[in-house]
Amino acid sequence: MKRMSRDIRTANRYEVLRRCLDRPAVSRQELAAETGLSSATVGTLVGELLDLGILVTGGFVDSAGGRPRGLVSVDAGHGSLVGVDVAETYVHAERFDLNLRVVARADRELRPGAHEPAHVVAVIADTVRAVLDADTGGPVLGAGVCMPGLVDRQGGISVYAPNWGWHEAVPLRELLAQHLDVPLYLDNPLRASTVAELWFGAARGRDDAVVVNLGTGVGAGLALGGTLHRGVSNSAGEWGHTTLVLDGRPCHCGDRGCVEAYVGAPGIMRNLRELHPGSPLLHPDDQTATIEAIGRAAAEGSAEALDVVRETARYLGPAVADLVNLLNPEVVVLSSWVAAALGGPLVSEVRGVVGRHALAGPFAAAEIVLSPVPTDPVSLGAATFALEGFLGRNGVDATGLRPGPRASIAGGA
Repeated sequence: MKRMSRDIRTANRYEVLRRCLDRPAVSRQELAAETGLSSATVGTLVGELLDLGILVTGGFVDSAGGRPRGLVSVDAGHGSLVGVDVAETYVHAERFDLNLRVVARADRELRPGAHEPAHVVAVIADTVRAVLDADTGGPVLGAGVCMPGLVDRQGGISVYAPNWGWHEAVPLRELLAQHLDVPLYLDNPLRASTVAELWFGAARGRDDAVVVNLGTGVGAGLALGGTLHRGVSNSAGEWGHTTLVLDGRPCHCGDRGCVEAYVGAPGIMRNLRELHPGSPLLHPDDQTATIEAIGRAAAEGSAEALDVVRETARYLGPAVADLVNLLNPEVVVLSSWVAAALGGPLVSEVRGVVGRHALAGPFAAAEIVLSPVPTDPVSLGAATFALEGFLGRNGVDATGLRPGPRASIAGGA
């Protein structure tokens, strides 16, 4: 009961803060009406956020038949947050103000085969320093770092990253702390992109959503009952390592026939090689260039590129249909850089294949869309984990937050 009471209070506090995001100012009475909380409760929660410096008071608005109502707003310059998307081939960092608007970005390449922990840590640290050096955004309150594979977020440990050959635990937060003097929060990109969609994207206002991340690796972030679903060991959503083809292509995880082996970037490159050997779209040593070339050509109507998109959808569609049948979501969001590169042609083909494989009822209830988040979803979600951590460090237990449906975000910098 004590934990339940604490979680409810935490969710209410965060809901009040979310309602203040990206608005010029709002009254406590408006916050009470929008959240359904009592005026007294909202007054207490706003007071706590004012004490933390996240909210500031300013101005009044007339009230019908009563005293003018005081207004509060987010002090965007009070601090900033860093979100880091660590993928198999790159590190992307973004710095956000407290309204979660981008104020700086930085990118670094992770070379194929150069995935020793010390090297990866050095590249992450260099990328974060690049956005820390930007003279904008206020003092940094924390940095969220999202790593592929299985992550122990409490211990700050990368437990298992098969695409890098990390089969033993790596104390990543401890190693990064030797380079970076900011609070660090480790997590997984599936969770981060799901939070980004819940707060600002296609899952906003939805109770049940699946966010399909398509990159070098593949996974499915889950939002069930309006909250992020992590599983007992923070590993829910490793759908990319479910079996799609018995005794099929080898996968980095050591199994065969995994979804990832057919619809991750290396799998799509293999689809291209098998369909059109010697294709000018293929850049053998550069998966990013290959996927982007396929996407551009498909958008221009290239028959060769559209063949590859259809072949990829032929594998991806049944795997998504399994998610639709199993979870009965309101929306399935195709996210991450491969989905963005292949864009509308991929969504259209996948939607058709899912319709042929999913049960009629769950399929009719589920939208299948491309992520509308205008910045990197993983970096955005990682920044919310840093905000969560800041609140926790300041006596606010931010476990079990439920974001609400109406915030918006704009990219920048």
